[in-house]
Amino acid sequence: MGTTTTSKKKGRPKGSKNKPKGLGDTIEQITEATGIKAAVKAVFGEDCGCDARKEKLNKIFPYSRQPECLTQEEIDYLSTGVLRKNSLSHEQRIQIATIHSRVFNHKFDVPCTCSPKIWMQWMRELQELLDATTEVS
Repeated sequence: MGTTTTSKKKGRPKGSKNKPKGLGDTIEQITEATGIKAAVKAVFGEDCGCDARKEKLNKIFPYSRQPECLTQEEIDYLSTGVLRKNSLSHEQRIQIATIHSRVFNHKFDVPCTCSPKIWMQWMRELQELLDATTEVS
């Protein structure tokens, strides 16, 4: 008699697929576990449209922030070393906040400078994206 062990995280079977990227992956896991996916494929065939729906739902309802690509103008600006400075001018903070809000798709905001935690996080995220972008180029 075969038993399956489940991992402690989210009750997924041990050795199951990676963490879901979005709602589409979660729905796929549910339909596979309940047998709905097999029934749909039996009725409609292998090309039932499930994969296209899954990808569309993952794109519309992602579980993590997927950054947009930096524009060449943003790459040029960030490559000047502004992300490695200890202090920023007001204009530099506005420019960094503008880039971060567009790239990470959030409401534009210029955080207070009294606690640099948010600025350090934003600058680290933009530096990682800049490094990944320039490695590919």
